[in-house]
Amino acid sequence: MISFVGAGPGAADLITIRGAQRLGEASVVIWASSLVPEQVLAHCGPGTKILDSATMTMEDVIGVYQANPDVSTVRLHSGDPSIFGALQEQIDWCLANERSFEVVPGVSSLSAAAAALGRELTIPSVSQSIVLTRLAGRTRSSVPDGPGGEDVPDGEDAGDVARLATHGCTMAVFLSAARPRELEAQLLGPKSGFSADTPAAIIIRASWPNEQVIRTTVGRLSTDLAATKQTRTVLVLVGQALEMAGTRSNLYSPSFSHHFRVRSKPGSTTGRPSRARRPR
Repeated sequence: MISFVGAGPGAADLITIRGAQRLGEASVVIWASSLVPEQVLAHCGPGTKILDSATMTMEDVIGVYQANPDVSTVRLHSGDPSIFGALQEQIDWCLANERSFEVVPGVSSLSAAAAALGRELTIPSVSQSIVLTRLAGRTRSSVPDGPGGEDVPDGEDAGDVARLATHGCTMAVFLSAARPRELEAQLLGPKSGFSADTPAAIIIRASWPNEQVIRTTVGRLSTDLAATKQTRTVLVLVGQALEMAGTRSNLYSPSFSHHFRVRSKPGSTTGRPSRARRPR
């Protein structure tokens, strides 16, 4: 069995119970030292063969799978494997070679970044959507010409960030800290839903012992991002949800009814009392 395990954002205790169990049972573990703190490997059992993928190609990783067909193997991904995890080609190989596999979800750095900021990212009447994206760079061919792969009209910016910024919803930009000027320029494109005063945040190594949180604005983003001199394990969040307050969700409003609660009468503070559930 090959287990593709999300290591979580960094803190050794933010891996899932299932992920920690898979590490403890594994005979072989492949991990990325540049993205996953070594402390996470404390979940491995004694005698586990640990390989660092930082210098490996995908062919090297597949070679490890081929050389260990009968043992439990863990490919330890940073964050959640489904988000910029180079996961699909490994799944495709497993399917083509009839190798059993599983995907163990992990806590994304997006969740850890929001926790570090102490913010909800979907604020009622402000933003009910979150866009996860990245700048196109050396891996430009990985980024489609448009959000849905459509052609881009002549003269328009081909960057996904610039197009997606037109929506003005909460945006999480991964893998883009190495080009701060380009990132700021795309966020402030001519059709952007953001302005120079829109709140932004730079979160470096979310949940790691040396976590850094820098609150800024889109107009100061390139300067503040460049000043960190960090290019890896950096997440940029943008949007009004980062500072809006005084809003309230309808879900828990006394005037809102749903399957478990009836709408309260004017002046009442509670709806239909719920029945306590007792363990059986």
